[in-house]
Amino acid sequence: MPSADTGGRSVLEGAFALLGALERAQVAGLTRLAADCGLPKTTAYRLLDQLAELGAVERCAGGYRVGPRLFRLGQRWQPHPGLRAAASESARRLAEVTGAMVGVNVLREGQTLVLDWTPGAPDGVRDQLRLDAVWPWFTAAGKVLVAGAHPRLPLGPQPAGWRREAAVIREDGVAFDREELVPGVCCVAVPLRGPGGRTVAALSVVTGAGRRLDRLADVVQRAGTTISAGLRGR
Repeated sequence: MPSADTGGRSVLEGAFALLGALERAQVAGLTRLAADCGLPKTTAYRLLDQLAELGAVERCAGGYRVGPRLFRLGQRWQPHPGLRAAASESARRLAEVTGAMVGVNVLREGQTLVLDWTPGAPDGVRDQLRLDAVWPWFTAAGKVLVAGAHPRLPLGPQPAGWRREAAVIREDGVAFDREELVPGVCCVAVPLRGPGGRTVAALSVVTGAGRRLDRLADVVQRAGTTISAGLRGR
């Protein structure tokens, strides 16, 4: 229930506001967290103390950071039952065959989230990407997911020609990123389909520039077909 010392927020809302602020800042002190969340300093301290006892945050030299319990819980999240299990072996083989990094991706809140990275051969791409888990929606994987999503998906202004590109992606079953996000980094992505043919995730391969993406797409599509069959229980 809302409390006078949380500025009208419930305790749960205050706790999640603090966790969100820590996600953005990575490490922050009490004063900054209280100000960012619009909470009285005493309330922020009390909530952070409780979150620390639960392992959701931990104290460090700079103040506070996200704790290991949240990390473990996040590692278990998946948008479709069995997605991680169905994709793991094919992603590993794909990384071995191509020598490239392989990602399993979903779309949430207008962004591309990488559930899992499977590293390939060292080629400098990994250092450039830092294996970030959150990317704009217009990655190759994001394009696949948006093209297969409801047309009213709230994404804000879309690039000119997106409708045409989305139609091609749906027709060909593959999307490309030719150094559109990171110079020297290219990506191929295909949909992963669950029961009823619904796109539930995307499989992506990230590689350096200069590689024949059309040839790479054939290998990625075969892996995507295998994973999709597993998702459908076949």
